[in-house]
Amino acid sequence: MFSIALRAHPIDLTRLGMLVDRFGAEHRLAADDVTKVNLVLDEIVSNAIKHGHPNEADGEIEVSLALDGHLMTILVSDDGIPFNPLDVPAPNLDLPIEERPVGGLGVHIVKAVSETIAYRRENGRNLLTLTMRVGG
Repeated sequence: MFSIALRAHPIDLTRLGMLVDRFGAEHRLAADDVTKVNLVLDEIVSNAIKHGHPNEADGEIEVSLALDGHLMTILVSDDGIPFNPLDVPAPNLDLPIEERPVGGLGVHIVKAVSETIAYRRENGRNLLTLTMRVGG
């Protein structure tokens, strides 16, 4: 298992990416799987910073990764304002790109690459748990 506490600041996204790369190397994950995990975490943590901690307010985001065979479980917890990414409507991919509203595509990608995804608000924290297939 891997866990890290981050500040709710965009600069910590780089640090998180480097640590996920190291986790992937230690567990001999394929480069495509590491890229997929980094993409998902970048979207989730970016949303926690942007929506949960506006104006770069102080805050903490915790990320945990656990690997059980070919199933990775990711838990992202933050102390920001309530934000359920599952409530973000799916983008209308049939619209021409210039007519699409900004936002929602990243959450759509997270949902698409996840086996399961769940959100809950508990003890003043947003808790997002998802599972992804890796290496198989």
